[in-house]
Amino acid sequence: HQNWGNYAYYPNTGAGAEPDEVMEGFIGQFYVKRQPPALVLISNPVMNADLVVEMLSGKLGRKVRLVVPQRGEKAMLVEGVLRNARESLNRRIFEISNQRRLLEEAAEIFDLGIVPDRVEVIDNSHIQGAYSMGALIAVGSEGYLKSAYRKYTIRNDEAGIDRNADDYAMVRQVLTRRYGRLVKEDPDRLSDAWPDLVIIDGGRGQLNAAFEVLNEIGLSDMQLIAISKGPNRNHGKETFHMMDRESFTLSDDHPVLYFMQRLRDEAHRFAIGAHRSRRGKTMSASALVEIPGVGAARRSALLAHFGSFRAVKNAAVEDLQAVRGVSLALATTIHAHLNE
Repeated sequence: HQNWGNYAYYPNTGAGAEPDEVMEGFIGQFYVKRQPPALVLISNPVMNADLVVEMLSGKLGRKVRLVVPQRGEKAMLVEGVLRNARESLNRRIFEISNQRRLLEEAAEIFDLGIVPDRVEVIDNSHIQGAYSMGALIAVGSEGYLKSAYRKYTIRNDEAGIDRNADDYAMVRQVLTRRYGRLVKEDPDRLSDAWPDLVIIDGGRGQLNAAFEVLNEIGLSDMQLIAISKGPNRNHGKETFHMMDRESFTLSDDHPVLYFMQRLRDEAHRFAIGAHRSRRGKTMSASALVEIPGVGAARRSALLAHFGSFRAVKNAAVEDLQAVRGVSLALATTIHAHLNE
C-alpha cells in the first residue's frame, strides 16, 4: 500500500484527449520515477492497458493489476479521489481565468498593445555589497513558470562601488546575459521563451539602463516597466516608470497594483532564496578572516581542532571554547558571525 498524498497532477496529453488517454498519460508519467504497487485503483479504463501493465510489471518485477472498482471500500476510495480532482480542476480553471483577466487589465493600464502571454520580472539584490545576485522569474496566463526561473551571480568587477551604480551595472549585466543569449539562440524570436513584457525593480535610472542594454542588442521594441517603492519602501505607494510616458501610480485598491506587487514579491522571494544558496556555497574558511580577533594562528587552530570549516560553523559556543586561545567572548563572536 502506498499513499502519495492528495496532490493534483496535470499530465501532458494535449487538448482533446479522452479520459482513457489522459489516464494512460498520467500513469506513464507518474510511475516513470516511482516504484509501482501490485494493485493500482483507477477511476476509468486506461488506453493501451496491456502496454501500461507490461511497463508497470517490468518496473515492479511481478504482475501489476489495474482495477476499476465498482463497489465497496475500493470504489469509495476512488470516488473520494475523483471528488478532490474535480475540486482541484475547478480551482485551477478559476486561477487561470483570473490570471488572464489581470494580464488583460495590465495590458490596458500600461498600454501594451497586446495581452502578454509571458512576463519576466527581474530582481537585483545585494548582501553587504558582496554576493550580488540577479534573479529572474517568469509568469504566464496559467501562473508562475518555475522551470524558467533563473539566478545570475553578478560579477563584482563590473559593478561600481556606489549603490546606484551597482544597481545600474546589475540591471545591465542581467539583461545582457538573459536577452543577449536569447538573441543568439533565437534571432527570429520564434520560440515561446521570449517575454512580451519585462518588469524590473527600480526607478527611472534603472529603466534607462535597461533600455540602453536592450537597444544595444537590437531589442528596443521590448516592453519595459520599472517599479519603484514609495517612501520607506511602502507597499501600496509604488510608482510605475515606462519609456516615453510620465511616471504614474495606481490607487491602493487597484487589482493591477496588487498583481504587480505579487510579481515583484515573488521575484524578491526567489532572489532571497538564491542569495541564501549562494552564500551557503561561497562561505568557506575565508569567512574566518572577517572575524575580529581571529588571526592566522587561531584560524589554523580552529581548522585543526574541528577538521573542516563546516564543523567550525556548526560548533556550539562551548565546543569553540575548547580550542586553544579561544575565550568565551571570542567563541561567542565566532559563533554569531558564522551563524548570523
